[in-house]
Amino acid sequence: MAFTTRPELIGTFGMVASTHWLASASAMAVLEKGGNAFDAAAAAGFVLQIVEPHLNGPGGELPAVFYSAKEDRVRVLCGQGVTPATMTIARMRELGLTVMPGTGLLPAVVPGAFGGWMTMLRDYGQLPLEDVMSYAIGYAENGYPVLPRMASSILAIQDFFNTEWHTSAAQWLRNGEAPRPNHLFANPAIAETYRRILREAGTSGDRAEQCERAREVFYRGFVAEAIDQYFRTTDVLDTSGQRNRGLLEGSDLARWEPTYEDALSYEYEGFQVHKTGPWGQGPMFLQQLALLKGFDLASMDPLGPDFVHTVIECAKLAFADRDVFYGDPRFSDVPMDILLSDTYNEARRRQIDPRRASFEFRPGELNDSARRKALILANAGRQQPGGFGQGEPTFAPLPELRGDTVHLDVVDRWGNMVSATPSGGWLQASPAVPGLGFNITTRGQMFWMEEGLPSSLGPGRRPRTTLSPTLVTRDGKPYAAFGTPGGDQQDQWSVQLFLRHVHGGMNLQAAVDSPSFQTAHFPGSFYPREMSLGKMSAEGSFPQSTLDELRARGHELTIAEPWTLGRVCAVGIRHGLMRGAATPRQMQAYAIGR
Repeated sequence: MAFTTRPELIGTFGMVASTHWLASASAMAVLEKGGNAFDAAAAAGFVLQIVEPHLNGPGGELPAVFYSAKEDRVRVLCGQGVTPATMTIARMRELGLTVMPGTGLLPAVVPGAFGGWMTMLRDYGQLPLEDVMSYAIGYAENGYPVLPRMASSILAIQDFFNTEWHTSAAQWLRNGEAPRPNHLFANPAIAETYRRILREAGTSGDRAEQCERAREVFYRGFVAEAIDQYFRTTDVLDTSGQRNRGLLEGSDLARWEPTYEDALSYEYEGFQVHKTGPWGQGPMFLQQLALLKGFDLASMDPLGPDFVHTVIECAKLAFADRDVFYGDPRFSDVPMDILLSDTYNEARRRQIDPRRASFEFRPGELNDSARRKALILANAGRQQPGGFGQGEPTFAPLPELRGDTVHLDVVDRWGNMVSATPSGGWLQASPAVPGLGFNITTRGQMFWMEEGLPSSLGPGRRPRTTLSPTLVTRDGKPYAAFGTPGGDQQDQWSVQLFLRHVHGGMNLQAAVDSPSFQTAHFPGSFYPREMSLGKMSAEGSFPQSTLDELRARGHELTIAEPWTLGRVCAVGIRHGLMRGAATPRQMQAYAIGR
């Protein structure tokens, strides 16, 4: 084998895995203090906003899938904000835009992360709010070690901050320069924002009431007022090449609330896999399983060409369906019952050539999918005339960065389990709001600026995000939670972990450590939504025979450096023992437990 087979971390008290060691340590401290998995997840989430601000922030969003031991059920928490009430395609056209900018104020939607965490803590937490938020506030006030990738993200855009986004220069630069890697850096403005929220929420009443008051302060108090004032009065340069004001108003924040939903689930090899609805890309994980269950994966080498080719070709079909059928189900009829049905997937499976890579974009033939396909292909990769730059999530000439998100998983001694993938509010995607110390998510870039698609731009809609936490049950009880940053790669890297665990018999850590692969055979979800038919990447730690055979089957293969694709984390519980795993890729992910 060309990879390590490290054992899982095992404990009996609690287990945390996240994409940063300080978040994992903070969450474990909460468990030690008597908090449950929901308290610990929120504590980790708030810390991640501080220590990985290039990957998420206080103005971002939060999707989570969780199991409540008290309620004995799996639910989804949707902390994904919606578009402003005035955000229409017609309004964008009036501004001279043909595509939604990837940066600036215009693509902002309601920031949902804070409301999502407050709602979870209100309904399922155990500790006082200040106990949960104290770790993030402490790091923001006193400093934290700067990750090299955070420093490189700011360095690449520091001149733009200095000349255009002056509020971001004040927030992220010191004497006009980017912070240095592995040096302490503090965010006092964010610390003061959170301390003020705690002060205004007060300490009277019970813990749940305090969480609700804190949510009110954010969405109807001084935070919403600061956002409203800045967006109404400020024009900022974005990827369109012009200066635009944002459309987000205080009233948009005031009328939005997080929601609980039933998880979308699929049974596979005795496991029940739970994902968000099609307002995220999560269901395509389930579609891949529905396709893959018709293949004898158990007989395939998990590092061999048959396995990789089969998974890649199924992913291509699932991605095509994602782009043609998925969107906010409150505004679009998404035929998930058909997309997950045996009849549909038997027909789709016959489109896969076991010896040849596909170079076609092939959604299923449902409804008016042919028209939608043509519309998507005509607009994929389209850029604003006169605009500049591209990328996820920033337009600056950054070094190649993947995984612009964070992830965390927690399981506690009571059997509660949380999987969450917070994202958005990237420091390099939008200018900081004066007085708050953070910027607002630019998820509006994920809408199509053409009518007639499930993910077409419109007011009050959730963008079809790539954020995709996963929770697995077995015999009705929690079994595992996992996920990863990585945009369009999330439901590729995660499905590899699951398949290698189920069919390859690998423990969670060995599955995480296994060589990763991915395809770009679809329109990217982020500006400018480019696609590369037939293109795939695989880590060079695969056997050379596997890589040679993939090329022989026609894949346009790029060899990535070992340990570069994916940032998967996972926790599990079996036989009374809790298990954890974290990727060694990019060095800061960490699993901790006892």
